Amino acid sequence: MADAAGDCGGETSGDTVDAAKWFTKRTAENNKREAEETDSKAADHDSYLYKMDYPSMGVCLIINNKNFDKRTQMSNRIGTDNDAASVAKTFHELGYKIRAFNDQTVDQMKKLMLSVADEDHSQCASFVCVLLSHGEEGVIYGTDGMVAFDSLIKCLKGGCKSLVGKPKLFFIQACRGTALDDGIETDSSGGQVSERIPVEADFLYCYSTTPGYYSWRNTSQGSWFIQSLCEVLQKSREKLELMQIMTRVNRKVALQFESSSNTPGFSGKKQIPSIVSMLTKDFYFPK
Repeated sequence: MADAAGDCGGETSGDTVDAAKWFTKRTAENNKREAEETDSKAADHDSYLYKMDYPSMGVCLIINNKNFDKRTQMSNRIGTDNDAASVAKTFHELGYKIRAFNDQTVDQMKKLMLSVADEDHSQCASFVCVLLSHGEEGVIYGTDGMVAFDSLIKCLKGGCKSLVGKPKLFFIQACRGTALDDGIETDSSGGQVSERIPVEADFLYCYSTTPGYYSWRNTSQGSWFIQSLCEVLQKSREKLELMQIMTRVNRKVALQFESSSNTPGFSGKKQIPSIVSMLTKDFYFPK
């Protein structure tokens, strides 16, 4: 019995020591593996985030067209100055360098875009452009006429190397047609590897309305879309990703606004913004 007990005790002691060494070794290996996996996951997570730790968030270009040449047959856009002021305040607080221009002709708008494309944005995280004007589907108005939107921003598609791979955000307050939305009732309450990317990548187009429809603007308060955009950005910029923010903007415009107009047939109308994203990563404003 003593031998058995001794054998048992010796084996137990040996097993305990060996087990401790084995577990210590395995634990170290597991910790190392988990650390590597964590690093890998962190790196993978970072690859889905736009880099924001630049000296500057970038330029916010605001083109605010209010008064139009009579030859265009476009009415003056009363209330747009409120939009311009709200945008300037909001994006300044987000860290952007504001450049605001009023009543720009088509040629002046093109020159502003070319000027941006010719700049060095290597120290900037992104670029923002806010267009406040009349429009039709695919076109935006200068004070003297219209220009195709794609033609206006073409110089930024691959023509500005220092913005390649960085988010280029456009917010467009303009009509895209003459249809009216009557609404409907609802029953519910940076790597080192060189790579090629599409020239259309990393653009975000946030339109105030969907193709073919009017876009509403209150003559005393500003447009539904821009005022909602600024309010949601100010409230949620530190906790939500940009597409989540824009979804909330869509909801606010869709549910909290309805037209009231003296023009027959123009009251009780609704609006929903349209977000077209070619972003390739998540965009979070720095806290």
